[in-house]
Amino acid sequence: MAIETLENKFRERPYEIELEALEFTSLCPLTGAPDFGTLTIRYVPGELLLELKSLRDFLTSYRQRKILQEEVVNELLDEIVRSASPRFAEVVGVFNVRGGLTTRVRAHFGENPGADA
Repeated sequence: MAIETLENKFRERPYEIELEALEFTSLCPLTGAPDFGTLTIRYVPGELLLELKSLRDFLTSYRQRKILQEEVVNELLDEIVRSASPRFAEVVGVFNVRGGLTTRVRAHFGENPGADA
């Protein structure tokens, strides 16, 4: 399943978009227990924007999938890059406590042209 895109009418100037999925769920591949977390997507679009309904449907597809938290974040980043070819993209997953540990996974692509030097 690919994330659909839309034309970016303001591609001549870099700007950042931040999206949050507050109720992300997947399944632990070792125990089958649900993993709950928040995914934050930051990206600087090039010619294309992520279409939000399609992104939501893509994220929902993980609900019954057994996958490691680290894999979720990296797969999502790969799909964003493949679908929209952004100038920069970052995905951060913050997963709820399980076994006394909170997990935060951060993966990025490219350099953020709007970041402070």
